[in-house]
Amino acid sequence: MRIMGLDYGSVTVGVAISDALLITAQGIETIRRKHETKLRQTLARIEELIKEYQVELIVLGYPKNMNNTIGVRAKKSEEFAEILERRTGLKVILWDERLTTVAAHQALDFGNVRIQDRAQIVDKLAAVLILQGYLDYKSMQHELSNNTQGED
Repeated sequence: MRIMGLDYGSVTVGVAISDALLITAQGIETIRRKHETKLRQTLARIEELIKEYQVELIVLGYPKNMNNTIGVRAKKSEEFAEILERRTGLKVILWDERLTTVAAHQALDFGNVRIQDRAQIVDKLAAVLILQGYLDYKSMQHELSNNTQGED
């Protein structure tokens, strides 16, 4: 089983895929489109990647506001999640992505990536951070449940 992580933006979608053991996330690509409402080719590419990597679950970044409210971008992510579920038949989990783009830019700063090159990779890196956050959470949940099962 593999999980796909997506960072859905107005004209790009960053894509990451987990390894088969669900330990790490790797950036795959950034899908670009000319206009925000033009999703046909974006969805077709996501479907191709789902087949290629045998994806069974999608984790979609959910850009809530810092005060935990739902803004315009989060609503658009909710709509995209519904479209993805209908089109792929896979479950889509909305994952709080607050500050992932900031963290991606900080990582690129730390790595001395040239400003001109950042646009090519920041969305893919944000998708990695979204997916890795989910994988780490699930791993921690598993560890906690294993630790408490022996305590009676």
